[in-house]
Amino acid sequence: MSFIKFQRTIGSETSCVGIGLHTGVESKITFKPAPDNFGIRFKRMDVDGCPEIRADIDHVVDISRGTTIEENGVRIHTVEHALAACVGIGLDNVLIELTEKEPPVMDGSSVDFVEALLKAGIVKQESPRNYLHIDEAVGYTDSERGVDIHIMPSDQFRITFMIDYKFRTLGTQFTTLDQVEQNFAKDIAPARTFCFLSEVETLKENGLIKGGNLDNAVVIVDKEIDQSEADNLKNLFGIKQEISLGANGTLNGKELRFDNEPVRHKALDLIGDLALLGMPLQGHVIASKSGHAANVELVKRIKKVYEKKILQQKFQRNLNNKFMFDIYSILNLLPHRYPFVLVDRIVDITPGEKLTAIKNVTINEPFFQGHFPNQPVMPGVLVLEAMAQAGAFLVLNNLEDPMKKNMFFSALSDSKFRHPIIPGDQLRLEMSLAKFRLGTALLVGKGYVGDKLVAEGKLKATVVDRAGA
Repeated sequence: MSFIKFQRTIGSETSCVGIGLHTGVESKITFKPAPDNFGIRFKRMDVDGCPEIRADIDHVVDISRGTTIEENGVRIHTVEHALAACVGIGLDNVLIELTEKEPPVMDGSSVDFVEALLKAGIVKQESPRNYLHIDEAVGYTDSERGVDIHIMPSDQFRITFMIDYKFRTLGTQFTTLDQVEQNFAKDIAPARTFCFLSEVETLKENGLIKGGNLDNAVVIVDKEIDQSEADNLKNLFGIKQEISLGANGTLNGKELRFDNEPVRHKALDLIGDLALLGMPLQGHVIASKSGHAANVELVKRIKKVYEKKILQQKFQRNLNNKFMFDIYSILNLLPHRYPFVLVDRIVDITPGEKLTAIKNVTINEPFFQGHFPNQPVMPGVLVLEAMAQAGAFLVLNNLEDPMKKNMFFSALSDSKFRHPIIPGDQLRLEMSLAKFRLGTALLVGKGYVGDKLVAEGKLKATVVDRAGA
């Protein structure tokens, strides 16, 4: 099975203009090329400072008939169609500028976005693409609503989706999609959003679908209506022509683009929501009656189960090592250089909680030349520095822009040096993050040689902006 080996962006900027489905605001969306390892980010051009909001599962704040993300108090509504367009055709790095708080809905699908992106051209970048290979099934079930969604091992990213609404106008539908990045543009992108006739008034009353009309959504007829209800629908949507219940099961007989267009749009939404993981998947997603809430829950569970692997693929060059991070990965994250790099490898990490690091102590250490040359002992302050560097790796990799941050000591307490550390020892550093609040970390560190506790201490440090970053 072949995969895209390198990250990709677009060759030039491209734009679309329309109204937001739920907010009803007129909005312009502009897709722009982005550098390697940038990911997908939205940028609110109408807000002071033009803040960026990362397309990240941790930023999801609402899943009411769409996926809404927020960062630092700035919100973007209904991101799934734009995200699906990007990742559906295999893009990794894109800056999405918006003139309002919601992307335009266009015709209710992703096809206009996809056509614009393809016209802008796809450009191969220099950095390798890191896939999350699923080797352990992850799932979510809501038995009360009959919702099931799971991802299982597969030789490629594929989707199987089924819906069953138990009435004649829609009934049971399913779709399966292989070779997603090759087939998304023609098989999924044109599928439009849909809702049920019985939902329309409630959605409007709840402040949703302010921009919805029969040109950007398919309304599925699931009930009979009288003339007063028909007149009300005309007023809600600003429709001039008469309302009719189409023989094909859609309001005003709107023609479907596919026999199973509704379930294909469900797959489109799912692809957009999965993009919030921040990296492409190799696995088979099987979904039954899933919506945004279940999609988002699945992504959260994938991130939790695979958090170590996701972190390793983010920083580690050689994934075949028996340990998690080698010296090259450490040098990539930490600003320290010889002779002040005091951590050689990271053997295990639970992001945001704890870490185990190794420092190999050799006679070639420069400090042994002056620190008791006839009886070399590793200075206690450098043992604490080694703990601090290991703690910095633990803290910084949990931040969104770790390469733009440093961590400075601010306090030490309860430091004890129980046994001398000499050339030939392998110092094992066990670090745990006791607290992290407002940019200040409290770390508890212990140092071992073999099974012997040789040093310990509590370290307080503050995260600061890295100079020149």
